[in-house]
Amino acid sequence: MKKTVLAFLTVFSTLLSFGQAFEGKIVYSNSYKSKNQQMPDQQWQMLLGSTQEYYIKGGNYKSVTNGQLMQWQLYINKDNKLYSKMSNSEKAIWNDGNVQGDEVLGYPCDEVILTCKSGVQKYYFNSKIAVDPKLFINHKYGNWYQFLSLSNALPLKTVIETAQFTMMSEATEITPGKVDGQQFQLPNGIQTEKSPY
Repeated sequence: MKKTVLAFLTVFSTLLSFGQAFEGKIVYSNSYKSKNQQMPDQQWQMLLGSTQEYYIKGGNYKSVTNGQLMQWQLYINKDNKLYSKMSNSEKAIWNDGNVQGDEVLGYPCDEVILTCKSGVQKYYFNSKIAVDPKLFINHKYGNWYQFLSLSNALPLKTVIETAQFTMMSEATEITPGKVDGQQFQLPNGIQTEKSPY
């Protein structure tokens, strides 16, 4: 389950685009539909969060949730590492952006649908929320570059289907503006370790 939650959070946090690059904050509202009778919808929401604040500047992004398990994720472009901080660990674990961990099986559609071994990922986007996908060319983890290379935009709505649940995330607030570069630095003194997944 830990692997599924981390993979979901990675895909969930990793959502972007092209042209005049968007810089700012997007707030997403998240809901879950469980496929496991032992884990009701509300438990997924409590663990993973009902709200996500997503900050982006250039090739860096940070996602902060109100979940009791997942606290934040931080992608530092120059290192090509995605750091994840869970409440049950003092350390932030990191994944190498070059390691895919999943495989796209289907064909892209207008809305961008990725059919993967782990499930289906659907992204709905608007080109006005643009990000240059070349900044993320090495970010294969979670199919992030695959999505960006097709959309050239941050998603406004995402539907992720896994064996355990279906998650829907919809943008509720978009605030263009300068983001402080300090937002994309690991907290002082935090220990990190490579993810086992």
